[in-house]
Order: sequence, then C-alpha cells, then structure tokens
Amino acid sequence: MNEQRQSQRKVLKVKAHVVVDGFAPVTVRTVDISSSGMCIMSPDPIQVGANALLRFDLVVEGNVTAIEVRSRASYCILSHGDFKVGFNFLNLSLSGMTQLAKFMR
Repeated sequence: MNEQRQSQRKVLKVKAHVVVDGFAPVTVRTVDISSSGMCIMSPDPIQVGANALLRFDLVVEGNVTAIEVRSRASYCILSHGDFKVGFNFLNLSLSGMTQLAKFMR
C-alpha cells in the first residue's frame, strides 16, 4: 500500500466546524493535523473533491489561536459509525502557517 501522507502528522483532538460549499455548518471532531491538511470525523459523508471552510482552535505556547482555512476533501471513509475525512489546506494564511508550524514542533 502506498503511503499518501506527504508531511508529518500530529494528533489534534478538538471540536471544529466544517462548512462545505452549499451546505450548512457541521460540528466535527479533529483527528490529526499536518502542515498541509487535517483529518476529521464527521457525522455525515463529505464528497471527495468538495471545497470547504474549516474552523478550529490550536493551543500554541499556552495561547488559543483560531484557524480558518479553505480546504478540499481528499478522502472520505466510513469508520466506527462516522466518516473519516481528509482535507488538504488550500490557502492557509501566513499567521495560520506560523501558528501551525509552532504547534507541529
């Protein structure tokens, strides 16, 4: 099996919001994060290729940082009654990149 991950991942278990284009916001749980994307658990399937806005908080050096980033779904698989969805970040802001880099250390 080919490894699809292109960067190191770090466990991140927080609540997040996903707004898929054309749909209402959904509260989800994050699984892990990398510099290029994140994995979430969603109660509903999200179509591969769908664009979405992800909103979540990172705790970096004791401070909570709100992150909001446009993303694209890269996979969606049924897992333990929920859907495990991978997102690739499309345009993470410079401040978001900086905070994420600090979190990933």
